[in-house]
Amino acid sequence: MKKTPEKCSFCGKRKEDTLILISGQDAYICEGCVEQALSIIDEELGDRKQSGEFTSHPDFKIPQEIKNFLDQYVIGQDDAKKVLSVAVYNHYKRLNHVGKDDVEIEKSNILMVGDTGTGKTLLARTIARFLNVPFAIVDATVFTEAGYVGEDVESILTRLLQACDYNIPAAEKGIIYIDEIDKIARKNDNPSITRDVSGEGVQQGLLKLLEGTDVLVPPQGGRKHPEQKMVKVNTTHILFICGGAFEGIDRIIAKRHKTHVIGFKSDKDHDKLDRGNLIQYVTPQDIKGFGLIPELVGRVPIVTYLEPLDKISLKRILTEPKNALVKQYKKLFELENVALSFDDDALDFIVDKAIDYKLGARGLRSICEAIMTDVMFTMPSKKDIRQFTVTLHLAEEKINKSKLRHLKVA
Repeated sequence: MKKTPEKCSFCGKRKEDTLILISGQDAYICEGCVEQALSIIDEELGDRKQSGEFTSHPDFKIPQEIKNFLDQYVIGQDDAKKVLSVAVYNHYKRLNHVGKDDVEIEKSNILMVGDTGTGKTLLARTIARFLNVPFAIVDATVFTEAGYVGEDVESILTRLLQACDYNIPAAEKGIIYIDEIDKIARKNDNPSITRDVSGEGVQQGLLKLLEGTDVLVPPQGGRKHPEQKMVKVNTTHILFICGGAFEGIDRIIAKRHKTHVIGFKSDKDHDKLDRGNLIQYVTPQDIKGFGLIPELVGRVPIVTYLEPLDKISLKRILTEPKNALVKQYKKLFELENVALSFDDDALDFIVDKAIDYKLGARGLRSICEAIMTDVMFTMPSKKDIRQFTVTLHLAEEKINKSKLRHLKVA
């Protein structure tokens, strides 16, 4: 019996005319037909072939809806929330627009400037809860220039890959929040004096990521697994949000305004400045003066600020958001069948201490824990108590006995 020659069941090419001929059950397919089939799948299915939740969201929210969600968890900071909402909205639009015509929409990376405890990281985490794209938060302080002890900047993308189960197409549409970006500021105005491997060296490494390029990423982290196979990630469509306290930048802003005050109208214009909140006047020029290199500043075109928190805002943070501390403690006590309440004077005392110590919103938790620890320690053993009130006297007594009393008052 004559043997049937092996040939592609789709195009009819004989085995000797192909590079690879894959055999199946009574059928064959060549490498050319496989490539053509893959291109058809890409064209027809598009983002639907990506895994699960991380796709281009067809019914993405408008900026007002994004801000309304942020309002449920973050008190105040309307300007920063508007900037973030618009940036996320435009990021979705940009993802859906790619390749549709000759107009190329560039991404708008964001820089948030604000004192510690004003809500920069909270804004980023809250957006992470809302978004339908991979999201990763990284700390800039752990990075060093390639070849030195520390993490390489490429490990930023490793975190993003881990967040989406190593789905590369989804990761290439993600958002990365780089915290403490001010800690990699250039240590000296003259870069030739000494090698700044954790400052300017890191900034130089970030340039290619922010701009958009193909990066070879070690999926398990680079230095502990040198034998692993690299994966290629394109950062062109990844949105970067950076945040930092920029301690001392207010002096740079004040100096800039002072040197620009010239002429007869100078005193009048100078008086219009809000000296208690100079950070609202921050510009890319001030960021450059602080120590970020011009190339990096140029790749983060949108600069926004977070207002310092006043007494009213801090008290609202304690009581109003869905994750407010007062609501958390009430829930913890409710699980013990105890109704917990806070006197208004006690809340004012907690807020005053946070302002005195310049701890910001995150300091509220430390103060509350100092007040509540002893109460939460003894409460489970007192089965007869069904109601408890935190009074001003109790708050003062617990703070005076805690280690917080040794903090230097600002």
